Amino acid sequence: MDLKRKAMDGALAVHDNFKKPRTELVVSQNNKGALISAQGPPRTSNLLAPIMLLTGHEGDIFCTKFSPDGQLVASAGFDRLIYFWTVYGECDNLAVIKGHTGAVMELQFSTDGSMLFSASTDKTIAVWDIEEGERIRKLKGHQTFVNCVGCARRGPQLLCSGSDDGTVKLWDARRKGAISTFQSTYQVTATCFNDTAEQIISGGIDNELKVWDLRKNACLYKMRGHSDTVSGMELSPEGSYLLTNSMDNTMRIWDVRPFAPQERCVKIMSGHQHTFEKNLLRCAWSPDGSRVAGGSGDRFVYVWDTTSRRVVYKLPGHAGSVNEVDFHPKEPIIASCSSDKKIYLGELE
Repeated sequence: MDLKRKAMDGALAVHDNFKKPRTELVVSQNNKGALISAQGPPRTSNLLAPIMLLTGHEGDIFCTKFSPDGQLVASAGFDRLIYFWTVYGECDNLAVIKGHTGAVMELQFSTDGSMLFSASTDKTIAVWDIEEGERIRKLKGHQTFVNCVGCARRGPQLLCSGSDDGTVKLWDARRKGAISTFQSTYQVTATCFNDTAEQIISGGIDNELKVWDLRKNACLYKMRGHSDTVSGMELSPEGSYLLTNSMDNTMRIWDVRPFAPQERCVKIMSGHQHTFEKNLLRCAWSPDGSRVAGGSGDRFVYVWDTTSRRVVYKLPGHAGSVNEVDFHPKEPIIASCSSDKKIYLGELE
């Protein structure tokens, strides 16, 4: 493991059980003795330093997620391993769990934070117990690479997955075998549930978003607007809107409420880039829904204001494609992972 970057030398880190944000304190000497003064912009989070670098992965990192309580970060990618890190303190690497025989494409925490779900190119979805650090179940059924996994926000532990075999599958994390399968024409690259988990929304290389009704076992409607592969999607915190990222270099917000007007695309945001690598760049909502963020092939992390649709942050630091970003559930912290094998945790204003 590489050593993590320490907070500035000469700085006194003041911990108060992580209750209130800190400002770096610097000690300077004068003829009256030592003066302690704050230096730099005021701190907005309880991270040890305004930016923390997490290293240890041996390949491209495709996914990173905060746990629902905000204490852990999970990451995974080409090296087939899932890493767990602490958010606070030195951002220690708590555990590395293995079990997949192919690259890990997407991670999702269960709503209560007790389990982690992973989708992999080894054609399986794995269910992990976080306390034990062990795999509880391996869900088999897809014929080839599984690109994405989504988890229901409430009710039983339902999962949805999308694969290069052109199918979207519904699973119960407690049982083996898929509950139902929806046949799409082309490869499926992004999936998620709607707020009530009565529908699955999927996107793929045919540029369309399909909404599948779990009771009717059929496609309810399609949403068109993207002109290239949909690489990531996430439902808004209150469940009314869907954010999608696409290789057409736009992010779109769609109204997915039951009786929304015919034209469901309500916002289009641009600025980020999908480059020749054609990675599945994911996207994320901030906990209050006021901002969205997305990965980009140009090595920057982009954060947009959802009201004005303007880029409010363009964050440098990575030396490769930024594949996923995630917002901390309780503090203004953003995590990003990249093909440069690094993860950054940084605080926002």
